Amino acid sequence: MKLISAGDSVKIPENCTVKINRRIVTVNGPRGELKKSFKHLPCELTLNKKSIDIKVHFPKRKDVACVRTICSHINNMFTGVLQGYRYKMKSAYAHFPININIINDNTHVEVHNFLGEKFVRRVNLLPGVTCKPTGNKDEIMVEGNDVENVSRSAALIQQSTTVKNKDIRKFLDGVYVSEKTHIQELED
Repeated sequence: MKLISAGDSVKIPENCTVKINRRIVTVNGPRGELKKSFKHLPCELTLNKKSIDIKVHFPKRKDVACVRTICSHINNMFTGVLQGYRYKMKSAYAHFPININIINDNTHVEVHNFLGEKFVRRVNLLPGVTCKPTGNKDEIMVEGNDVENVSRSAALIQQSTTVKNKDIRKFLDGVYVSEKTHIQELED
C-alpha cells in the first residue's frame, strides 16, 4: 500500500525563535544561534506560531524514517540554544600519566606523554566548541551549543589516543567520555 503523506510536528519552546528559509532551519535562543540545512531530504517544512510541521508526500520507507530524524535534530537544536551540551572526559592510564594541555583560547587540546611517547597529539576542536579543565585530576570538559560538534570534538580527542599494535584489552590507556550533561539545567 502506498502512503499519501507522512508527517510530524515539533513544538517550539517559549524563549526560542525559529526561521525557515528553503529547508534551512535557524533557531535563536538565549545561548546563541544554530543553523542546519535539510536540503538533502525531500521534505516540506512549515512554520506555525508554536510548532514546526514536517511533511513528506508519497514517501518511501526511508523517507518516513527521515521525518522523525528531522524532529530529533530540531529538538537537539532547541536544547542547544536553551541549555547547551557538556561532555566530561577523563584520562585513564596504567603507568605513564597522560598530560592534557588546553591552548589557543580553549579551542585546541594537546595530549602529552601518552604511553610514554614523546609525540604530542594535537586536536583542533570544531567551531563553537570550547574545552576547559573541571578542577578534578585528569578531567576536562568539552562544551558547546551544537551537539554534533561537541560529540565529534570529544570523539576526535578520544581517537587521538588510540593504542596501535598492542592488545587493546590489556592497554586501556586513553581519554574517554565519562559523563554527558547540559551546561544550564532548565527550571521546571
